[in-house]
Amino acid sequence: MIESWVVDDDGTVPVPSEAVPETLETRVDRGLFETWLTSSSGRSLVFVTNTERAMVMLLDGEGDPGEHAVDPGAEGSSEGFVLSNGQHDAYPNQDTVPIGEAFRLVEHIVSTGSWPADARWFVDR
Repeated sequence: MIESWVVDDDGTVPVPSEAVPETLETRVDRGLFETWLTSSSGRSLVFVTNTERAMVMLLDGEGDPGEHAVDPGAEGSSEGFVLSNGQHDAYPNQDTVPIGEAFRLVEHIVSTGSWPADARWFVDR
């Protein structure tokens, strides 16, 4: 069974995978830089952006350290990741990906339940 995913603060209507990039872009345009999606199986998918790069995390459930997308060749760090609680974070660029890649990763996970075969990620468990 393929999971269905909903945006946590947008109701209970599942987001079709093909609508993920537009949904995320619209939220960013509205100043919502952190998006949590929850699957029908209880997993969480987290997208946090500074509009140029994004942290993408996949969690198996509450309390799971999960896994996150990485960009091993990236250098430096980026600021401006604003969480929904108002906290401003900075992350090493190797722990984030360009925003277009983040859209692709989230869309694929929503569609298939797993990372794309060509994606790079780190298991934090």
